[in-house]
Amino acid sequence: MRPSFHPRLVNAPFEDPALFIPFSFKKRALLFDMGDLYCLPPKEILKLTHGFVTHTHMDHFTGFDTLLRIFLGRQKTFHVFGPPDFLQKIEAKLSGYTWNLVENYSHGFSLKATEVHTTHTTTRVYDCKKGFRADQEPKEARFDGTLLAEPAFSVHAVHLDHKIPCLGFNLEERFHVNIMKESLRRLEIPVGPWLGRFKEALYKEHDPKEDFHVAWNEGGKERKLTFRLGDLANQIALISPGQKITYIVDVLFSPENAEKIIDFARNADHLFIEAAFLDSELEIARNKYHLTAKQAGILAGKANVKQFTIFHFSPRYSHAAHLLQEEADRAFAGANL
Repeated sequence: MRPSFHPRLVNAPFEDPALFIPFSFKKRALLFDMGDLYCLPPKEILKLTHGFVTHTHMDHFTGFDTLLRIFLGRQKTFHVFGPPDFLQKIEAKLSGYTWNLVENYSHGFSLKATEVHTTHTTTRVYDCKKGFRADQEPKEARFDGTLLAEPAFSVHAVHLDHKIPCLGFNLEERFHVNIMKESLRRLEIPVGPWLGRFKEALYKEHDPKEDFHVAWNEGGKERKLTFRLGDLANQIALISPGQKITYIVDVLFSPENAEKIIDFARNADHLFIEAAFLDSELEIARNKYHLTAKQAGILAGKANVKQFTIFHFSPRYSHAAHLLQEEADRAFAGANL
């Protein structure tokens, strides 16, 4: 079955963290962390609707300027989430530039930024045509672990310790709808935009007995067929459990962090987790509030993830990356023995 999300690290494991997750059959993507984004083409960046920042150390946030530059002049709202004091960091970034010509843009870009506290979130909107001045009071909302909830998927956050608050993130798909193309051919129905409406109706739990219209152009003329939603789903769709993708970076291996990460990442289809040092340099990792490869493997194993990818390596291992991977793999295999 073809997955709905195709996560990939933007950079090599020795470079800045950034996880790009495009959606299948949609011009849409999510971004987790904003390190250097020079490898991400503008056409991919323009798919982004939401960004999630673990913390604002430079190697996780420097790409914000790249996003801002590409989004300027577009009719677009970009939603971005970060840890406590995130709004102050956003405003400092925005105030570093002169915005006296933005009124010349024919389209208006706005930035909707949310900082995530343990009990609440604080959100503020910054409008390009107003020089990114925040002219309204921030809005607070209760935080229950969920940052974004849509019919098909949700994004969740957990607070971890990196000597400063650092967020971990989950992307969870409710269920996966796989379209059987052979069934479409049998019904003589082509793929098209109607499939997006069809999946949305399933995610929103519409009445299976309601009519669903399949429309497409053929030879310059519109064709339309009508089905009961439930009947069509039974004929063309395979429903399977959705994906879970977890992103963890820049954390101390403490009992509290370990417990949170294992619970948060439990049964993930794919865990992206930092592995900055070899376990032989455990003391350095502890002092820098980072994980070793062994610790990353143990956490992945204890969480029972199906697949894990380590990244964010210290440059001291630039000629020995395989040692980090081998150490993580051994720890993963032995985590539950």
